[in-house]
Formats: sequence, C-alpha cells, structure tokens
Amino acid sequence: MVKLFFILFSLVFSMPVFSQNLSTADPLATRKTQNLYKNLLKNLPEGILFGHQDDLAYGMGWEYVPGKSSTRDAVGEYPAMYGWELGNLELGEMCNLDSVPFNKMKEFIKEGYKRGGIITISWHANHPLTGKNAWDITGGAVTAIVPGGSRHELFKLWLDRVADFILDLKDEKGEPIPVIFRPYHEFTGNWFWWCQNVCSPDEFKALWRFTVDHLSKGRNVHNILYAYNPEKFESREEYLQRYPGNEYVDIMSFDMYQYGDPANSDQFETTLSHRLDILTTLAKERNKIPALAETGYLNTPYPQWFTGKLMKGIGSHQISYMLLWRDGGLVGGTGQFKYALSQDHFIPIGSDAASWDFQKMYRSGKLLFEKKAAALKFYE
Repeated sequence: MVKLFFILFSLVFSMPVFSQNLSTADPLATRKTQNLYKNLLKNLPEGILFGHQDDLAYGMGWEYVPGKSSTRDAVGEYPAMYGWELGNLELGEMCNLDSVPFNKMKEFIKEGYKRGGIITISWHANHPLTGKNAWDITGGAVTAIVPGGSRHELFKLWLDRVADFILDLKDEKGEPIPVIFRPYHEFTGNWFWWCQNVCSPDEFKALWRFTVDHLSKGRNVHNILYAYNPEKFESREEYLQRYPGNEYVDIMSFDMYQYGDPANSDQFETTLSHRLDILTTLAKERNKIPALAETGYLNTPYPQWFTGKLMKGIGSHQISYMLLWRDGGLVGGTGQFKYALSQDHFIPIGSDAASWDFQKMYRSGKLLFEKKAAALKFYE
C-alpha cells in the first residue's frame, strides 16, 4: 500500500503543468470560452493553428466576395484562425481603420466561428489626447485614461463600445462567440501611444488591469480570452516587465516580422527561436497559452522563407497559433470605399516565388487549418 501511494504521488506531480489549475483570467467566462482556453493548451502537441488577418474580407484585387479567402485560394482550405481589427470603433465609426465595415466584420466572425475557427481581435485605438491615430506617440495618453486621469470617462466610453461589439457576437443559438482580445500590442516598441517610450511599466499595468476589469466586471463581457503581446524582448525580465499578473492574462504571445534580406542573414530564425525559448518556458510556468500573434514577410520575395526561415525558427517549440498579416485591402485606411486596392500581401499568390514553399508548409502537417481545427472541437 505504501509503495502504491508513492507511485500515485509521483505520477500526479510529474504530470505536465498545463494539466493543473486551469482557469481563465475572467473567472466568470462562458463555458465555451473556458473550453477554448483549456483546449488550446491541451492540443498544443497537435500542431500550430494557422491564422490570417481579414482573410474573408478582401485579398489581392478583391473584396467582399462570398466564400472567398486568401488562404483557401493558396492551399484549398480556410484558415483555423481569423484575425480582425477594432480601430475606429471607439470613435463610433461605421468602418475600422482598414476600411472594413463593422457590420460586415460581425458576419465574417460568425462565419469563421461556424466553421470551428478561432477568432482573435486587435485594437489600434486612436490617441485619446490628440485625436490622431494609434501611431501618434505624443506622451501622457495612458496617464490621462487610467482611473483619475483627465480622459478617463472618455476611455470608459471607448471600452463600452468595444464591449457592445463583443457582446453582439453570437452564434445561431444566441450564445456568445468566444474571442481572443489583444489590445495594446507591441508595447515594447516605440510606435504606439501605449509603448514603452511614452508609458511606464506601472502605467501600462494599470491600463491593462482596468481594461480587463471594466469589460469583465463593469460590462459583464464573459466571452474574452486576454492576450498579452509585446514585440521585441531578449530575456525573461524584459518579457515580464509590464506583465499585469497571471489573473489578468490568458495568452502570452509576441509579434515578429522578417526585415532585411533573409538570403544574407539567419538573424530572423535565430532570434525567433530564442524568443520562443523564453515565451514557451514562461507560458508553461503560468499555465498560459503560448502564441506567435503576428508574423510574416511582406510580399515574401525569398522563395524558401516559410519552411527555411519561419518554420525553422519555430522548430520544435509548441505554440498554439501563428497569424500572418493582411493581404491587399484599401490604401489609406480612411473608412472610405473609393481608394485603390493595395498590392502588399503576406500569403503568396500564384505568381510569387514563395507560393510553392507556402504549400509545402501546408502539406507538412505541422500547421492546423480549418478541417483539423474543426475536428478538434475547441469549444466543446
């Protein structure tokens, strides 16, 4: 009996950390939202969910064509994850900063969810002091919108508009659709009003905590998983410098794009691997979902970038998902409809040198697209 006790004791304490103490940042999260969180962790060994920004809305030379998808055009299958953007919603606009009408976005979200897909939403909120866009780095914005600040009431209104949008995302049965919300991303850069050059760690933590508390407790939005998302970092300490606490985070992620000529340098894949070492270790210690929230190489001029750079950098790291940025879209991002379509893209099209390599990555089985993701039933 004593021997059996020690065997059972050993088995329990040798189980993977992801199997213990699983709880969402919002303790009142809906059942499907909690299931999504648990299943994203549980299915890490199954592969990496492939995501694409604005995949159903537009692509190279097209917009708002029913059933069309840049991912499907490239590999014959829809993505497993769909990325969307709320910038300009806070202003009461009809379209986001990439000119996608919010009413269409809601329909696209419902469509992707019905296929078993995962929904992730970013928010490039406008500058609350100057009225300019998110890339205005005039200081003092975060101080002004946290409790006690001069624009706090305005910011509460902005968050209420975000809450109204997310609360309106419901499936055919009227149940809330779970979403991954990724606000204030790339905060270790120097290009947004919430970044480290114009916002202290304590200010950022206060902003994050108030956002989560207002949405979950103030507005009873319980279909959100919260994604903490820096850009560059080279150590555990850097990654955690602005971390608001385990009780405010569900997903630990970062963004990383290819710059420069990959033919002459291995810096991208080396740095990606190093940062994933840090990320996956920290996420496992905290029972959080590790992810590469944004990545890509604009127009992908290097033919072997997907398998020779991106997947090489990911290597054997277990991450839940990765998302490529948007293709095409209206130039200018003004909310108007008469602008020319951009030719910039992150998923290769037929004439691109990297098209074959993208398909090779798809055939490798390391990534999960619509069919495999739907079979895993992330919401059940």
